[in-house]
Amino acid sequence: MDASFSVNAGLLQGTWSVLAAPFAEFAFMRRALVATLALSLSAAPLGVFLTLRRMSLLGDALSHAILPGVAMGFMLCGLSLTAMAAGGVLAGMLVAALAGLVSRSTALKEDASLAAIYLVALALGVTLISGHGTQLDLLHILFGSALGVDTPGLLLVASVASVSVVTLAAAYRGLVLESFDPLFLSATGKASAGRLGNWRHWGWQQGFLMLVVVNLVAGFQTLGTLMAVGLMMLPAVSARLWHASLPAQLVNASLQAMLAGYAGLLLSYHFNTPSGPTIIGCAGALYVASLLVAPGGWLPRHLTTAHRVA
Repeated sequence: MDASFSVNAGLLQGTWSVLAAPFAEFAFMRRALVATLALSLSAAPLGVFLTLRRMSLLGDALSHAILPGVAMGFMLCGLSLTAMAAGGVLAGMLVAALAGLVSRSTALKEDASLAAIYLVALALGVTLISGHGTQLDLLHILFGSALGVDTPGLLLVASVASVSVVTLAAAYRGLVLESFDPLFLSATGKASAGRLGNWRHWGWQQGFLMLVVVNLVAGFQTLGTLMAVGLMMLPAVSARLWHASLPAQLVNASLQAMLAGYAGLLLSYHFNTPSGPTIIGCAGALYVASLLVAPGGWLPRHLTTAHRVA
């Protein structure tokens, strides 16, 4: 009896020390966890809408596009989160607007113009940071440090997540309609607003892009400008393999992002690995598992095909 009790107590203590003790003992781990969970609530659902719009690569392009603005904020104010965040938002929206302008004024499609502009923006941002900072500053901005989130950074992420969730809830029906049938939304706008109807579709699109940009900016301190899009897109793509309905995909994507953030922080703590890439690696592992065992993945389809043949 005593032996089995001691074994169970040892297992509980070992489980606690591995899964919960880092967050209970260290404030920086708690801040990192709260920031990652908040970002999962707001960024992953936006990724679902990006996949619905066939704009999955837009998030990646915008995550690179915010770098010059972050670099300008860094050059002017050092590692000031407020300055870098404001610069990132302005740069992201400027790149998105320029890509739309180029696509309307030339023969280039918007995805091609966006690819060209974000590559130039990425090169400019890396050049600016390299010329006015150290290699450590460059690595911190590119890859982030979830374990280094301070109180102002946590407040920024929490504020962006709160505004994003409330905005998504308020604009849910319009975003769904604009994602599935933008022509109908534009037509109803023309009927109800005359000449201003053409701006209705544009307004929804720009508002949505603004949410994407501010979430990428909120994520750059924890995951870096290169990694922030991973928590937005990987859970969203995985969720589509599990569910056909949009509400279920939104919930699944957020839950997968939270699980990846929790597991990534633990692995980063125990094995001394970079926190941002480790979190995205965990999200990638969930994606691979979804590819294999989700209802829309390889194994269920393979078994269904084999059963039909038999």
